[in-house]
Amino acid sequence: MDAPLHRGLNKLYPSADAALEGVVHDGMLLAIGGFGLCGIPEELICALRNTGVRNLTVASNNAGVDGWGLGLLLETRQIKKMISSYVGENAEFERQFLRGELEVEFCPQGTLAERMRAGGAGIPGFYTRTGIGTAIAEGKEQKEFDGVSYILERGIQADVALVKAWQADLHGNLVYRRTARNFNPNAATCGKVTIAEAEIVVEPGELDPDAIHTPGIFVHRLVHNPRPEKRIEKRTVRAT
Repeated sequence: MDAPLHRGLNKLYPSADAALEGVVHDGMLLAIGGFGLCGIPEELICALRNTGVRNLTVASNNAGVDGWGLGLLLETRQIKKMISSYVGENAEFERQFLRGELEVEFCPQGTLAERMRAGGAGIPGFYTRTGIGTAIAEGKEQKEFDGVSYILERGIQADVALVKAWQADLHGNLVYRRTARNFNPNAATCGKVTIAEAEIVVEPGELDPDAIHTPGIFVHRLVHNPRPEKRIEKRTVRAT
């Protein structure tokens, strides 16, 4: 296994491929940050595709788009199940789902965020009103509190979490930028092993402690990607 570039608390690996080595395997559960194509760990996703691991269960808000993000893993048939809130921008996702080739667990967006947060906090489950009276509630325990029905949702504890940060220091402390924060902080805490991809990597002590969103204690490995593509999911322009 490739080691970090330096000894001690330095968590930086020389490449995304090196950071994934020894921690990914067939049949695992991954939590992956991002919303659409905003804030996705694009280099780590490409490296995950290159490993060839299969039968993956992926908890992520959506599955990217055709040809980019998690859509790359759908094209190679490496994902067997998605735990997602939104699937509407990916034709390959739709095709596999409608043909019964891909299992999908639809999860309301706020519930998905809380399931990741709960898993990271060591909370095995929580009750929510979201989904009562819909297909979301089927097969789940229901309980009344003060005359109101709630369903039990399980926390998510992933084998590996892949997240994208704007800035990081060598100890793994992370800062996200604006809307790219989205699901990343919650995904980062719920991974047994968390690997972060960052655009800017600085020395320890250079980040303002009050600006850190994810403390380095949650991050095990770090990858520097100074030139992410940041593709636009859907471009709309005005006719001239």
